[in-house]
Amino acid sequence: MRLILGSGSPRRKELLAQLGIVPDLILPPDIDEDPRKGELPRPYAMRLAREKALAVPAGPEDVVLCADTTVAMGRRILGKPGDAGQAAEFLTLLGGRRHQVITAIAVRRGERVLTRESLSAVKMKRLSDAELNAYLASGDWQGKAGGYGIQGLAGAFIPWISGSFTAIMGLPVAETAALLAAVGYPVWRQE
Repeated sequence: MRLILGSGSPRRKELLAQLGIVPDLILPPDIDEDPRKGELPRPYAMRLAREKALAVPAGPEDVVLCADTTVAMGRRILGKPGDAGQAAEFLTLLGGRRHQVITAIAVRRGERVLTRESLSAVKMKRLSDAELNAYLASGDWQGKAGGYGIQGLAGAFIPWISGSFTAIMGLPVAETAALLAAVGYPVWRQE
């Protein structure tokens, strides 16, 4: 039985390593991640995780693990910013307010797909012009939902969270272990 991580995210690979798991293959799927018209953040994240899991080529006994992390301000989905201007817009919108981080995970083995989601609330402080400009110049916002990664420089902007730190990073470790075990992957094997 092989474990295929359907993600190019180094953070997801690191979080799996916390469980002592090293994927046999890493195959990031190529799917359209644009939200559908009127799609809300929670169903959007779940749909993407499931579509990613179904898009990864795998044998019938292989286990495929995929996830999607979505930052939401109310009904608005804040995806990965296309440029520094959009990152600045997202960070300004999030500043001084609470927002939601939804991480949906999907595990597939054969035809069976199991999904879970982790919801976390995050408060970002209002950024000064100097903080915002320094953060944008760092490039740390690139490729990150909402334009920030809590595990990087932006951690200094987050005074409060309620939920799962690992889910905010991109892979809820407890939920991932439970789903992998549910499809028969030996999460707690002894070497």
